[in-house]
Amino acid sequence: METVKIKTQYWDMAANIYHPPGFNAQKQYPAIISAHPIGSCKEQTAGNVYGEALAEAGFVVIAFDRSTQGQSGGEPRYIEDPALAVEDFSRVTDYLVTLPYVDADRIGVLGICGGGGYAINATMIERRIKALVSITGVNYGRLCREGFSGFDPIGQMERVAAQRTAEARGEALQVDLFVPPSMEVATEAGITDIDVLGATDYYRNRCINDNAGTRALFSRRAGSAVWDAFHLSETLLTAPMMVVVGDKPGGFGAYRDGLEIYARAAAEVKELVVVEGFSHYDLYDQPEPVGQALAKLIPFFQENL
Repeated sequence: METVKIKTQYWDMAANIYHPPGFNAQKQYPAIISAHPIGSCKEQTAGNVYGEALAEAGFVVIAFDRSTQGQSGGEPRYIEDPALAVEDFSRVTDYLVTLPYVDADRIGVLGICGGGGYAINATMIERRIKALVSITGVNYGRLCREGFSGFDPIGQMERVAAQRTAEARGEALQVDLFVPPSMEVATEAGITDIDVLGATDYYRNRCINDNAGTRALFSRRAGSAVWDAFHLSETLLTAPMMVVVGDKPGGFGAYRDGLEIYARAAAEVKELVVVEGFSHYDLYDQPEPVGQALAKLIPFFQENL
């Protein structure tokens, strides 16, 4: 694995590049951009699970930290702004096409959770991306208008506006945790949703990493509430696409979102993979569901890149 910095006009982005076995810099390889979940970082499932597996299958894989998150630059920290997040895919693509060992005509993208929603939207905009895989992808805009706002998007946007004014006047930033700090806290709070519990177990127990923020700056959330990952997908989402979801739905809505984008996408080549008996966070790192996903998505990328 190689750690690199991607220079932008604003700040540097941090990324890890995974090379195939027997890598030869004099050859050219298909490349895949691997996008981490919301609240996550490049070292977690985007890199250490899907990145490593795809590299082993013969691809150059780049897993990156989104701007303001992980080891990437950008201030203030922990902005979860879809417009900024989607632009990062083009920045990573710009970097890939400068590498002599990357075939610029064979670049694909894989995104997990909110990274999957961002990857879907980025694929509509960034025509250099030739194939797309969404792993338990979530439309973050829809989630912000619904569960993350308590189903009161207007009320939340008013609170966001008030908080941004307060911060502009020098008051402290409000940074909200996406998941409880421990499973014990989640249990004491009476949380039963399979996705919240799965997130807590993953980030607090199964794959702890200091670069994973698991939080977002509240005063920058308004942009998420007006954004839709799937807007114009009937017209613009034409790249070959695979959507992978578990069949045990939870509060973050990946199952529902996966079926929706599969139905709406204009792509002539598209496949829906439902991994039976598993939920959203099982597809992050659990061997059986991840193995089922890889058994589908590796041949998909091989055929379409």
